[in-house]
Formats: sequence, C-alpha cells, structure tokens
Amino acid sequence: MAIVNSIWKLKCTAKNYDWGKIGSNAEVFRLFKANSGENCELIELNNKPYAELWMGTHVSGSSYVVQNQSDLLNDDINHDYGVNYEGFNGVNLKNWINDHPFVLGEKVLEKWGCDLPFLFKVLSVAKPLSIQAHPSKDLAKKLHLKFPKVYKDENHKPEMALAITKFEILCGFVAIEDLRKTLDSVPEISQLVGSAVVDRVANVTPEDGEEAIKAAFKQLFTQMMSASNNVVAKVLSQLISRLRAKDDLTSEEKLVLRLEQQYPGDVGVLAAFLMNFMTLNPGEAVCVGANELHAYISGDCIECMATSDNVVRAGLTSKPRDVTTLCEMLTYRQGRPEVLRGFNVEGTNGYTKRFRPPFEEFEVDHCDLPDRKTIDFPSVDGPSLFLVTQGTGTIRAGFSVEKITVGDVLFAPANAKLTVSSETRLQIYRAGVNTKFL
Repeated sequence: MAIVNSIWKLKCTAKNYDWGKIGSNAEVFRLFKANSGENCELIELNNKPYAELWMGTHVSGSSYVVQNQSDLLNDDINHDYGVNYEGFNGVNLKNWINDHPFVLGEKVLEKWGCDLPFLFKVLSVAKPLSIQAHPSKDLAKKLHLKFPKVYKDENHKPEMALAITKFEILCGFVAIEDLRKTLDSVPEISQLVGSAVVDRVANVTPEDGEEAIKAAFKQLFTQMMSASNNVVAKVLSQLISRLRAKDDLTSEEKLVLRLEQQYPGDVGVLAAFLMNFMTLNPGEAVCVGANELHAYISGDCIECMATSDNVVRAGLTSKPRDVTTLCEMLTYRQGRPEVLRGFNVEGTNGYTKRFRPPFEEFEVDHCDLPDRKTIDFPSVDGPSLFLVTQGTGTIRAGFSVEKITVGDVLFAPANAKLTVSSETRLQIYRAGVNTKFL
C-alpha cells in the first residue's frame, strides 16, 4: 500500500462571492492562482472578487488529486470520475478517498464514514459576509429535508477562523451590562423595537436567572430583525445623521457607519450594536459553535469547519434571509468569545503552533519554518491537508518526496510520518481531525 506512505498534491476550488476582495488584493486569488498554475483555464480575470479557497471533499467545491497519466493508468482502481485541465489530470478527492478508505485511518473511518469530517478554507473578506449562524446537526437535518436546494447537507458547521492579516469579526452577543449601556447611547434601537422591549432588557437582573436574560435578548433581537424595511430605513437615517454629527465616535459607531455605506437600509447595521466587535491579529483565532451569531467583517483568514455549507442569514446580505429560523435557533449566549493563540506542538522545535477548538472534527497547525531548517510533523491517526502560503522546500513521507511552494495543497494519509525541510522561510497550515479525540 504505497498510498499510505505517500503524499498527494491537490487542485482546489475558488469561490467568487461578491463580498470577496478583488483580484490580486485577495490572499485567495494569490493562492488559487499559484495552486492552479499560470496556464490553467480555471483562472478568471483579475477584476473579479475572490472570496474563498476550498480544500476538501464537500460537493459544492471538491478538490482533485493530481495524478500524471502513468499514475492514472497504473492505479489499481480507476474510474471515469476525473477532470483534465490544461496542465494536470485530476481525480475527485471524495471519490478517491471512497476507493482508498484506509487513508482515513480506522478511527476516522469508523466515526465519520468514508469522507473527510472537516472542510479547510482561506477567506478574503472585503465587506461583511452576513449576519448568520450555522445550524446544529438536528436542525441541519430538518432544514435539508425541507429546503434541500438552500441547505445542501445534513451536517452541522462549527468553525474556527485563524487570522492571516488583521481580521475584523462580529461574534456573539455583548454582555447584558454592555447591552444596557448601548441601549442608553443608541436611542434609535428603542424607536425600532419599542420602549417595552428595551425596558425588559434594562430591568432583568442576574437574580432572574440565565434563561430570563436570554429570553430578554431573544425578544429584543427578534423584534429588531423582524421590523419592516420602511421603519428600519427611517430609523437608520436618523442614526447615521446623528453619528456623522458627532466629534468622538466609538469603534462600534465607526463600524456602523462603514456597514451602512456597504449595506444601506439593512437592519444588520443596527444589529451590530448588539454583538461583540473584535479585531484579531495574525496568529489569533476564534471558534464559532452551532447556533452562534457572527459576521466576518474584513481581512484574510484560514478557516476550518465540519464538512458543511449550511448558513442561516438575516442581515448584511443580498442573499435570501431566514429571519424566523435564525431568531429561533440562536443560543443567545452573551460575552466575548475566547481568543486562541495556539500552543507549541511537541517535537517541532517551537516552529509549529496548534489551534485546537472544542470540536472533534478538526484542528489547525501553523508551521513557520526559517530558512534551511528541517522538522518532523508528528504522525496522527487521521488524514491531514497541508497548505503552503509562503516559501519553498520539500515534504517527505516514506520514500515519497515532493517539492513544495506557495499555493501547494497536499493530502497526507493517516499515520503518515512527515518531514518538512525549508529552502526559504516556509509558512504551512495543516488541517486535520482534532487529535484530542483520536
């Protein structure tokens, strides 16, 4: 089984959503162009938005295993599920795994079946994705059954965003004390939802219990997001006029002015006041669980998640919204999420940090290897995807050696013993199953 002791280069898919960065301004464009090759027909004109680079097996953007013609002819299992672009022959990664299930390792195969349980991405965000949440497994199954064209799979989608550049995000609801201050300083919210709703939030106390506080949050948020477009537009007009006349704006007020320029008349502009506004520095990460409200605002990041593309939206978007479902599904948990800064991976001489979320499907390693250094990546009981974002070098697994450079994406089977050597400074990200659960 030479495949177990080999590493496999992949060709990957880019998404051109309108919130992405334009052409060469996008980390996604830079990496996708390098991954595809200069002459590959996949590359579009440089004036398109490049939002996401997908690495994995999801049906909406599967990767392909690169094989030369002799590999295709000699493979012990060879089906008509490949593609042939200028410069490479490729075999759908999901189908390839299905024909070689042992590459996943026994534990992953037993728990998740013949598929990668995680989806690996790079995001380049020029304007907010949307105010959204991802459903739990139970809700995902119901939504997929009812609206299969909108919710395309039955899986949940917990995720983690790891900043490559400064990365702005709205994540979760503010603490109740901060919400009260906001309601005092932003009277337009009371105009929109009514004084009775605001009074309920103002009067609820910790002694009333966590569920009472969440219920007050839910009523406020639902009332806000359900308001008519005409009323929202009128209230926003008053708010924006007032803020533009202020001399000293808070960071949240400055954000609201930016959001209103990008999404004029959108209720999501007001909803931003209810959420935690955070800026991640490169090398910092946050986790977003099922049914948690969030919106990515700007910047470039590495993202990893359970294999799903289910999104429930309600603001800051031109895409279809499902306000009722979103307002019902949210946890209404309050407070700023924890910022992860990673921990050193044993045996990598301090050159590799691991970002481990509380989700069993995935974790992410970041290797920053100086010129002419060599390290061993510890073998793990599950499969891994590697992305090279900077530098040149080699990666070895058994007798298999691959030269690597910017844009390369590689698949490593379970239990592969990998050695990475740099010619110039190498930056590599690895996505794999959370080793805490293996």
